[in-house]
Amino acid sequence: MMLACHSTVFVGTLAVLLASASAEGPCDILSKAGNPCVAAHSTVRALYGNYSGPLYKVCRNDGHCLDVNALAAGGFANVSEQDIFCSAGDCLIWKLYDQSPMGNHLTQRISCVPHQGCTYHQLVNASKHRIGVTGTELYGMWFDEGHGYNIDVTNGVAKGNEPESLYAVMSGTHYNGACCFDYGNSENNQNVPWLGHNGTMEAIYFGNAHWHGNKGVGDGPWAGADLEAGMYYGGGEQTVVNNQSTPLTSDFVSLHLKGRTDGFAIKGGDASQGEFKTMYDGVRPDPKLACCGGYQPMQKQGAIILGTGGDNSNRAVGNFYEGYIATGVTSDETDDAIQANIVSVGYKTL
Repeated sequence: MMLACHSTVFVGTLAVLLASASAEGPCDILSKAGNPCVAAHSTVRALYGNYSGPLYKVCRNDGHCLDVNALAAGGFANVSEQDIFCSAGDCLIWKLYDQSPMGNHLTQRISCVPHQGCTYHQLVNASKHRIGVTGTELYGMWFDEGHGYNIDVTNGVAKGNEPESLYAVMSGTHYNGACCFDYGNSENNQNVPWLGHNGTMEAIYFGNAHWHGNKGVGDGPWAGADLEAGMYYGGGEQTVVNNQSTPLTSDFVSLHLKGRTDGFAIKGGDASQGEFKTMYDGVRPDPKLACCGGYQPMQKQGAIILGTGGDNSNRAVGNFYEGYIATGVTSDETDDAIQANIVSVGYKTL
């Protein structure tokens, strides 16, 4: 009788996990809306309902490596093998797989910039940051100063003044004001000559940096946009001070940056409940108020960074759980659906 009871509990738990595995992912939502993902990264879950491949690769000090796959199609990371493989706590995340068809995988950022030399960014410890989601526990990425990932040569990512839409889940409790905890479109450091002037980036920034006095309400942290030569919380008359940009201080925060051909929008929210709030929607930073000139049109170069600034700055800290870059400009309806999908993950601290 007790055995039957325990079997029922096990089957019920398995059913919950499998149910989450068959759920629609954010990149499914974006694809249906006409904004397919060109990059999709997460250590937490599959971002497509039919994706069952590797989420990330961990490697030990002895040189042996392990791919951490989704538990099932559309499901959470299968960390049970990682816990055994990385029992000594010495594993590093060597690769963050792109789940989109574009193959824009993120690896250790090693960037050589003319007249600046080479910067070797460090890799994140794979076992440092254990978190909870609906029905299980797994790992996020805990970035200290000096950590960073990127890919210079990408497929499908916006260039020039092409539109794009970016999303990420980060932490409202682990941040600082240094440059720059970013995820998104960045300079290609393989370009010769290297061009890192204003408008060559369009990445989600999160923290409380006051670049040239730029700020939101209170002390932050705020959802922002790193557009190179500055992190901004608004544009136009709100280039320096944006009183619509309120702090995001929950354990898990959901972030959105929309890059149009004639402006940009920033949204943010609690990744565990509620809806997105629009922090800014309008024209690009005013060249009279910005530090280094204008941002219209943009001159994006289509590389992808995580945890650093485009110019190799890596003194920022933060956490990363999932992020995706989609083509074109998403609608408010699509953004709301993405936020609801993120909330359904059940992010929680342990």
